[in-house]
Amino acid sequence: MKIIDAATIDRVLDPAALADALAAAFVSDIVVPVRHHHEIERPGAAATLLLMPAWTAPGAKPSFLGTKIVSVFPTNAARDLPSVYGTYMLMDGETGAPLAAMDGTRLTAWRTAAASALAARRLARKDAARMVMVGAGALAPFLIRAHLAARPIERVQLWNHRFERAHETARLLAAEGLPVEAVRDLEDAVRDADLVSCATLSREPLIRGAWLAPGTHVDCVGAFRPNMRETDDELVRRASLFCDTRAGALTEAGDLAAPIAAGVISASDVKADLYDLARGTHPGRTSNDEITFFKSVGTAIEDLAAAMLVHSRV
Repeated sequence: MKIIDAATIDRVLDPAALADALAAAFVSDIVVPVRHHHEIERPGAAATLLLMPAWTAPGAKPSFLGTKIVSVFPTNAARDLPSVYGTYMLMDGETGAPLAAMDGTRLTAWRTAAASALAARRLARKDAARMVMVGAGALAPFLIRAHLAARPIERVQLWNHRFERAHETARLLAAEGLPVEAVRDLEDAVRDADLVSCATLSREPLIRGAWLAPGTHVDCVGAFRPNMRETDDELVRRASLFCDTRAGALTEAGDLAAPIAAGVISASDVKADLYDLARGTHPGRTSNDEITFFKSVGTAIEDLAAAMLVHSRV
């Protein structure tokens, strides 16, 4: 069995190829059961164990079975340890034999960004050149690189609630040759953007629908709980709505779940998910003036597709 660390994943993956792999996965018959969620009693605060399995359909060649294992221990901060650990186990789909154990945290970052890029291929304008990245956390560099590979982005403005963090992240990305600069005024940046990507843990809306120019594409991968919001009600009223999977996005993510619960929109207002977009059953963007909104919460099909691609390249 191979042990594949974060550095190896970074070395063998590239954004465009991973987006292609995700597109192929959403067209295929990969089986994705409901994820397992277990609470573990521990002193101070309960921990959580998440199991996210998926496997290729019978007769698929090659055949794979995979599970992402995520542990969340809130008290780890007091021990100067990460609160979240993730490992991906890839197995032979015909025998169950273990093939590889991969850094699940890094794999998740790559596949999350690739899913957003796949959506942007269908939903962002083909000439989108100005991007705003909201949030300067661990996902921001992956999302920026993925969108640069999906659209002809010429300028990326990076905003964070702490400007110093945005400035440092922008400096590191600019050193790679990427067109990234930190900004202090989020509203001005969004008003001038063709594509807005958001990856935060905000509980209050950051992106206002009133700020969006016609033709803007909004991509949100944060706010994964019902009590979190990255966008306001005006945005979901104005935009054509899309998501990665209806089962997760409509019930777990506050950007869609909250306005649905409040009667601002209905579940039927979500026009398509990544299955529909990848299979061509929905065309995606239909005009240059259309405002589009994509909400991602993640799914095990993306993890398996990413792990299969890594395995093929190691």
